[in-house]
Amino acid sequence: MARSLRQCPAGMTQHLIQRGVNRQPCFIDTQDYVAYASWLNEYARTFDVHIHAWVFMTNHVHLLVTPHTDKSISQMMQCLGRRYVRYFNHRYERSGTLWEGRFKSLGIEDDSYVLACQRYIELNPVRAGMVKSASDYFWSSYKVNALIKSSLLWTAHRSYLSLGEDHESCARAYRNLF
Repeated sequence: MARSLRQCPAGMTQHLIQRGVNRQPCFIDTQDYVAYASWLNEYARTFDVHIHAWVFMTNHVHLLVTPHTDKSISQMMQCLGRRYVRYFNHRYERSGTLWEGRFKSLGIEDDSYVLACQRYIELNPVRAGMVKSASDYFWSSYKVNALIKSSLLWTAHRSYLSLGEDHESCARAYRNLF
């Protein structure tokens, strides 16, 4: 019997974490990251989920998202997970699960915590010792939020937009938070 979809209330920003099983790599090379990002974008649009921040580490993913229906996050993650596992298993001639169970979801009820969570996500590669600065890690939203790089994945959160009058002033204020 299949598990029911996790309910993530519409409009409530969520911090999602998806880990590779036994913390094994779920991204081997650039092609893997590109495939995951492309499908994440596709399913976020399909299920009306806004993505505010992300980091794709070698063995896990962090996302900061806001759903627009109660089931949209679960639907997005289910479709994305299944498609990526099929791709990964085929590409690397393996079988079995790739993810460590269902994704974790932490609701953020207070908008004042959103930017702290966003920084936590984008600083993950720095804390892991992979890079010295968040701007040095390619597979994160830092360059979008802080350096005004464009991305199809990104939708600004209202907390980010409250930092300034336009994207440039928001990005400048956001950089000052680091």
